[in-house]
Amino acid sequence: MRLFLCEKPSQARDIARVIGAGKRSEGFLKGEGSVVTWGFGHLLEQAPPEQYEPALKRWSLETLPILPSTWKMEIKKSSRKQFGVVKKLLGQATEVVVATDADREGETIARELLDYCGYRGRVARLWLSALDDASIRKALTSIRPGEVTYPLYLAGLGRSRADWLVGMNLTRAYTLLAQRQGYQGVLSVGRVQTPALRLVVDRDREIANFVPQPFWEVVAHLQVAGGTFQAKWQPHDASIQDVAGRCISEAAARSLAQRVTGQQGSVNHLETSRKKETAPLVMDLSSLQQEASRRFGYGAQQVLDIAQSLYEVHKATSYPRTDCRYLPESQLEDADRIVTMLLHSDEALSPLRQLLDTNRKSRVWNDSKITAHHGIIPTATCDMTKLSDAEHNVYDLIRRHYLTQFLPAHAYDQTEVRVGLEGEVFVASGRQVLVEGWRVLFTRMAAEESSEKEQGVPPLPPVSEGEPCQARHLEVLSKRTTPPKAFTEGTLIAAMKHAARFVTDERLKARLKETAGIGTEATRAGIIETLLKRGFMKRQKRALVSTPTGQQLIDALPSVITNPGMTALWEQALDDVAAGRLALEDFMTRQTSMVEKLVHHARESTVTMPQQESKACPECQAPMRKRQGQYGAFWGCSRYPECRGLLRDRAPRKGAGSRRKAPSP
Repeated sequence: MRLFLCEKPSQARDIARVIGAGKRSEGFLKGEGSVVTWGFGHLLEQAPPEQYEPALKRWSLETLPILPSTWKMEIKKSSRKQFGVVKKLLGQATEVVVATDADREGETIARELLDYCGYRGRVARLWLSALDDASIRKALTSIRPGEVTYPLYLAGLGRSRADWLVGMNLTRAYTLLAQRQGYQGVLSVGRVQTPALRLVVDRDREIANFVPQPFWEVVAHLQVAGGTFQAKWQPHDASIQDVAGRCISEAAARSLAQRVTGQQGSVNHLETSRKKETAPLVMDLSSLQQEASRRFGYGAQQVLDIAQSLYEVHKATSYPRTDCRYLPESQLEDADRIVTMLLHSDEALSPLRQLLDTNRKSRVWNDSKITAHHGIIPTATCDMTKLSDAEHNVYDLIRRHYLTQFLPAHAYDQTEVRVGLEGEVFVASGRQVLVEGWRVLFTRMAAEESSEKEQGVPPLPPVSEGEPCQARHLEVLSKRTTPPKAFTEGTLIAAMKHAARFVTDERLKARLKETAGIGTEATRAGIIETLLKRGFMKRQKRALVSTPTGQQLIDALPSVITNPGMTALWEQALDDVAAGRLALEDFMTRQTSMVEKLVHHARESTVTMPQQESKACPECQAPMRKRQGQYGAFWGCSRYPECRGLLRDRAPRKGAGSRRKAPSP
């Protein structure tokens, strides 16, 4: 029996339909010689510490670090029934086709089941980039040998075990330290989430500590034979400039304006160059999350959920959890079919019919740039009437970035003008669009960019080199430097993807790839949600800001666990495991050594841990902890049972005592 092992029921139904496995049974679908079954994501999970040693259920600094020598998995309580189905089918199978999502986590979901159940038969890999029937049929004709993707499983194990080591040990260590200082609750520390929090904390502090600096711009309104135009003064005296070349002397700016107004000058330099802007690449998950955040205010997890729905439910797009923005050259043969579908599915796109050329080969078609997956593109099936507004918005971004590949480059003439006036230089620029090209698909974006950059500046009139011009009027504009913007979910995703840019340690920077990041395409949205749920960050309109607890936690932790560069380096190591360049055992040896050092550091730590609202015990003055009892919230002494001091959380009703015997914490 050939058993297809899928990640989720919807995926199983799609594959079963194509291979003719239409007979339904409890937990699987059956056909002639083939069975399709599924998980609900992971059916297994890492065992908790008490499964290794019952005494480890109690949190204690003395029992840390917890370092399993042989790793244990256990069945998720919610998955026991389906696990039983899968285990029974594995016992009957002569070959297993791994058909989970084609990535590291998908590989791990399937392979951990094979290992746990002791399956030793043949293994193959179905590598799917889309779930429409045509894509499934195509993938079935090129099923890969199982050993080709097995290293992805090793990387998935490394990720899971490293997260367990850091999370279990450091969460316990720093929570216990905080509780000694009166903190109530759990301080979650994670290999990936904590450096992501550090990015937000650092940005918030940069904003809070920012001191605006004044500077002045001088804009000349110049008259030439063909009309008027504006040019900005370029100061040349270093004593009145900041590092960005801005004038920081109001007196100098106003003196210049007074001296130059009404004077005659000339165009000293005129250069027009023809430029082309190639179409943007198709989208990966990060760029989709960033653009949807900027345009629609959607959260990162929301975009991932929508993209997953477009892929799984509507079969309208290819696999979304990709970090690649290129397409394989073989995909060109599907271009005409996909473009035809897109034009037929939406009348709003009909004006493009004469402009699109599916024989055009843009830079997006590049086999050497393909990673585990290609960029997100539309498939040849989509019923637009079944999409929600949010799904339509995200789908529209995906299809427009695909269609741009078949439109001409955006072409324009860029003119640079330098004017000499009283020994000073004024600069102006202008742009004349020659071919709108792919920008017809992004007219609103072009208008937004133009308004931001040009700020209503009129176009240049006809002008020639050496032509005289007169300064009719000069404006002195008083401005101030502005702080960096707070992170949004979109810009935080971008920062996590390119964490190397935030590393200042030159030695660490030298070891990082330019694209080194925190987390993966599949996990970054979940990391943000975790930090929000745990109260380390909060949303302020579209911005993400750190809370006092989040800031205090970052201050209390050693930099090796908060440094985005270190986490990016670990992620690079996992990539090496997935590529077969690094043994899983070597990766885990490094992680174990690091955790041992971090736990030792925690034990020796004298830092102040995050504080909550606190009260002093009326009996011994020790910090009190807020607790929940059968009569509601109350404050109990942190030294209980040695001290039984107690305070009610609220003022007692009239006639009621303010103190009573303390219940057991």
